[in-house]
This record gives sequence, C-alpha cells and structure tokens, in this order.
Amino acid sequence: MQKINWARQYMPVLGAIRERFLEERPLAGCRIGMALHVEAKTANLAATLAAGGAEVAITGCNPLSTQDDVARALNGIEGVTCYAKRGAGAEEYYDAIDKVLDSRPEIVIDDGMDLIFRLHTRRTELIDSVIGGCEETTTGVHRLRAMARENQLRFPVIAVNDTPMKRFFDNVHGTGESSLTAIMVTTNVLVAGKCVVVAGYGFCGRGLARKLHGLGARVVVTEVDARRALEAYMDGYQVMPMDEAAARGEIFITTTGNTGVISARHFSRMRNGAILANAGHFNVEIDIRWLEEHADRVTRRDGIDSYQVAGKTIHVLAEGRLVNLAIPKGMGHPIEVMDLSFALQALCARYIRSHGRGMEPGVHAVPEFIDEDVARAKLAALDISIDTLTPGQDAYLRSWTEGT
Repeated sequence: MQKINWARQYMPVLGAIRERFLEERPLAGCRIGMALHVEAKTANLAATLAAGGAEVAITGCNPLSTQDDVARALNGIEGVTCYAKRGAGAEEYYDAIDKVLDSRPEIVIDDGMDLIFRLHTRRTELIDSVIGGCEETTTGVHRLRAMARENQLRFPVIAVNDTPMKRFFDNVHGTGESSLTAIMVTTNVLVAGKCVVVAGYGFCGRGLARKLHGLGARVVVTEVDARRALEAYMDGYQVMPMDEAAARGEIFITTTGNTGVISARHFSRMRNGAILANAGHFNVEIDIRWLEEHADRVTRRDGIDSYQVAGKTIHVLAEGRLVNLAIPKGMGHPIEVMDLSFALQALCARYIRSHGRGMEPGVHAVPEFIDEDVARAKLAALDISIDTLTPGQDAYLRSWTEGT
C-alpha cells in the first residue's frame, strides 16, 4: 500500500472525485471490468470507482507492466479483485481477462482493447449486459474505430485517449518523460549529443522529440503522414524515411501503434551498439521475432536483450514492449499526468452508467464538460486563476453579425 499511498498524495483531481463518489455513490451496485497497467496510479483509479459503490475486477493490459506488489495490495481494497500477474504468458494473460469478464461487467475500462476484443470474439454471451466502456490509449481507439467501421462494435465506448486533457498531457508529457526515464535508467547512456530516431510524430512522438531536444539529442523523425512530417520539420527536427534513419540513429524509439516499423532491412543498416525501444502499446513495432531467429548470439540482462547480428550488436529494451512500464524499474507515466487521465476515466465511467443505455454503439468523444471539469480542477489544485469572458466578449463570440 505504500506505493499506492505515495501516488495518492500527488493525485488531487482524482482525490477530489473520490470524495464526491464516497458521498454520492454514483456507481452503487455497478460491476466494472478493467484491463489496465496494474501499478500504483491505476490502483487509485480502482479504489475511486470502488468508493463510488462499484464492484471492480481488474487485470493487466500488458504481460510485463504489472507490479505484483500493487496487484496484491489491490486485493486488500474493499470492492476490488485483481487477477494481474507480471510476466504472464499468453494463456495466463487471457485467462485473467476471462476472470474479469466472469464478473459480468456492466462497464469496461480498457487499455489497448484486449478486454473489449475478448468480449466480441470469445465471450459474446456477455455483451448484452454491458452498458458501455472507456478506452485509454491510441492503439485501442484505432482498433475500436476499425470495429465500428465494420459495424462490429456492439456498445458505446468513450475514446478517453482522444480528448485534449488526455492527449496534451498524458501522451505528450507522460510518454515523453516516462519513456526517456526508462531508457536512461536501464542503459545509463548519455542522451546529449546522440542521434535519436523517433518513429511517428503523433502526440506521443511530439512529446518524445521535445524532451529529447531539451536533453541535447539530435532528433530525427520518421513518418508516413505528410502533414505530421511537415510539422516535425517546422518544429526543427530532421525528417527522413526509416531506411535512411537506420544508418544514422544511435537510439531508436517507436511510437506509431503500427507493426513492422523497424524490420530486417533496417537492422542490417544500423550501427554497432544501436539501442531500440518501443513506446507504443503492443510489441509489434520492432521485429523481435526476426532478431530471435537470425541472431548469432543473444545476451539477456534485466530489461535488455542484446542480439549479435552480422558482426554487430543491437540492443532491444523490454523485449520490444512498452518501455516505460515493461523494464524491471518501469514506473509508467508520472503521477500528476495520470491524475488527469484517470480523473477522466472515473467521470466517463459515471457518465456511461447514467447515459450509456441511450447512446448508440460506436466510438464516442469525451463529453466536453467532463474535459473542462478536469482542467478546472487541476488549475484549482495548482492555485492558478484564469480570465473569464465578459458578457460582451461572450456575445461577440456567439454572434455572426459582428465585424469591423
């Protein structure tokens, strides 16, 4: 519980919501199933939902991101049952998801969409009892939108990842700081002066590039979207294809949410001692299977697998999984960032409980008032005041007749 309590003191927004939930009990009698990274910040979200009256069943969303001491502590919180285990194999991982689904959840909170995928493929008998869900991360929202395009998503899901209070802070600052912290604490190499290749210039890639620049790295960005590539160029970074960047980079960080971003043809062009890390949700961005099958020798140490390929060494961190959580010392995003993201999750869960039956199946935006409420609560916690519109200014913005 020490980790959970340490995190709680830096989560004032979620803490305020917890106090409201304790008084109002908006989730009384509601069963909530969760598949998230099981660590201290997540534990505070689970405790907040339980404080609101929910019965919470939770497991991990990545085999290497669970902290076992936190998982044990979660089982000591009234109203919470945890099935997560660090290092679970594929069978154990999905068995734990099935145990969460055995609780017959009315609301699902997912990170990467494995829980919702399981519901729609193997546990379809439970779908009618689900009011709706929330999705935490970019990869999960991509998968959900693909389901929705094919009319396969059978209940409403709020894309928590896509709202400004998530993207601007969790994706930019959370991924940026936590991924670089994980890389530095695992390798102990200097970032300043190194050529670091960031694959993808979405919100996560932007955050990484910005933090790397601040540390003195020479940043190269690879992209497939012309608009994002141009944005990266005008933000001051070199932009080139991965085929070219492979020969230049000393550290590589993938953030695309796609597969095969760094593959066999890139390994052959890399310099000796290149360090590869993934900041995307799934372990498909770096072709680990090819390295395992073609390496002359593999040396494994905590958080680092070193592959001898064609006379040079390529180091891969955290088995190509989410580096900020999957390394042995990974702590995930900073606490204050997850305070905002999990405040959104808690309020969206309450919204689904109240309004989900009237929402169409598909992917839905976070209601704007929830996003604004979280922002105002954070400003209040920071003792920061901002301006408000005068009646005249408000009228001017609402009018189409006002001009010069």
